[in-house]
Amino acid sequence: MKNFVIGMDFGTDSVRAILVDDDNGEEMASSVALYRRWSEGLYCDFERNQFRQHPLDYIEGLESVIKDLLSQHPNVRDLIKAIAIDTTGSTPCLVDKNARPLALCERHKENPNAMFILWKDHTAMNEAKEINNLLSTWEIDYSKYTGGHYSLEWIWSKALHILREDSSLRTDAYSIIEHCDWIPALLTGVNKVENLVLARCSAGHKAMWAAEWGGFPSKEFLSTLDPQLGEFVTRMSPETLTCDKPAGHLSKEWAKRLGLSEEVLVGVGNTDAHAGAVGAGIKYRTLVQNLGTSACSMVVMPKEEVKDNIIAGISGQVDGSIIPSMIGFEAGMSAFGDVYAWYNRLITSNSISLIRESSVLSESQKEQLIDEISKNTLMSLTEKALLKRGTDQAVYATDWLNGRRNPFFNYDLKGTITGLSLSTKAEDVYAALVEATIFGLKAIIDHFKANKITIDEVVAIGGIPHKSSFVMQMLADALNLPIRVPDSNQAGALGAAMFAATITGKYRDITEAQAKFVKPNLVVYHPDMEQTQTINERYEMYKKLKVFTEKNY
Repeated sequence: MKNFVIGMDFGTDSVRAILVDDDNGEEMASSVALYRRWSEGLYCDFERNQFRQHPLDYIEGLESVIKDLLSQHPNVRDLIKAIAIDTTGSTPCLVDKNARPLALCERHKENPNAMFILWKDHTAMNEAKEINNLLSTWEIDYSKYTGGHYSLEWIWSKALHILREDSSLRTDAYSIIEHCDWIPALLTGVNKVENLVLARCSAGHKAMWAAEWGGFPSKEFLSTLDPQLGEFVTRMSPETLTCDKPAGHLSKEWAKRLGLSEEVLVGVGNTDAHAGAVGAGIKYRTLVQNLGTSACSMVVMPKEEVKDNIIAGISGQVDGSIIPSMIGFEAGMSAFGDVYAWYNRLITSNSISLIRESSVLSESQKEQLIDEISKNTLMSLTEKALLKRGTDQAVYATDWLNGRRNPFFNYDLKGTITGLSLSTKAEDVYAALVEATIFGLKAIIDHFKANKITIDEVVAIGGIPHKSSFVMQMLADALNLPIRVPDSNQAGALGAAMFAATITGKYRDITEAQAKFVKPNLVVYHPDMEQTQTINERYEMYKKLKVFTEKNY
């Protein structure tokens, strides 16, 4: 008898889910639900880099996609054996003693500080600096496995920031939870913070968890920053689980809400990029490049190959992350596709404003024009930029429009554009920005290689590989490596489904599940040797600009 599993991917803008035959990895159905409040721009402040999401967006999205999957295949309802999820990260939220996000309490329901703090929220700049200053003097190097630094994008920085910014939350805040840990807790009915099952992927890469020092940083360390943080950590389990383990069974409440059995297993939560890497077939000597609004570069290595090789300047190396039997390495960029989206907004915003203010056009005509401009501007610039590839391009850019994550974080940095003249065209600037993001990736991959990580191939996932052959060809040229793009728009959800199938016992381990589930190539981008030579000459100038820019900050 066939059995089925569900993989869910809670992304930046929506939750995506797939229903999968656990015997062969066939995707039977898929569903997407946008976060309603997020899509309306609620609780965010672009000027402050504040990005918050209401937990109700996640709950409503979760219920919507699963019910939609079941409506497409009502006969499989009783054959679904497991659900596994991944989420963005670090995306934490303050919770009460019942493990309930504070935004679900009546008194805090409209308070952005009581909501989930999205991965790209950069409001905790000062707090991150304070944490790094304390790390530099502490007797235990808690940043040993996070590249020698702690990021403003991660859980302790964000917790410290919102506690200081909003004292009204202190009374009810009992602890803090990652999005990837909360969804399994919600589905399994956990109603006590101390009973939460915590994921190794998130804790190790974002919260400085390591078995070497007994779990999370000590109460003494965190209390030095804020006594309430010290209390938080005493309520968190010092143990973490890898994503091939179950967090529990579907609770009676959620089984009824979804129309599923209470026997359905729920997997330990995962990080979206890590699940995507598994869905793309990551293995030793393969780098998976997740390219969306941001970028995440991931590799795995057998423990015996790593030995004592501790890599500085990356975002993490964690025993049991990504592939549970290996060491997972992660690095990335705080803005990738976001750079292109920013440029699109920059050059179209005035035209869109004029259209909105028009007294001649009807509302439907306005919306149609705005939609066409928004969708077609970058496409047009890409076509023009392609015609100029291989010719002299005087414009250069650096990629730090959202600061630098890796190698060697520096969120004070800003992006630059240089070489402009009165003859510079919009497509010249766009091409330079694309090139800068590509060079940012190349710098990360070169850093991996310089630290004894062998990379034989690159696999690309995320939105960009399916949208822009221009970006992907430039990346292949810059790396001088072929880049495979799997035939899957849902690599994260597919990876989650693999873990769901593994926790049922259907597969011995996640690599066995990969052999059945991983999709064939949609396309392979091969480097153009002539373009490789040109782009690497430009990379030398980019490196000089990096040094110059950093010296002046």
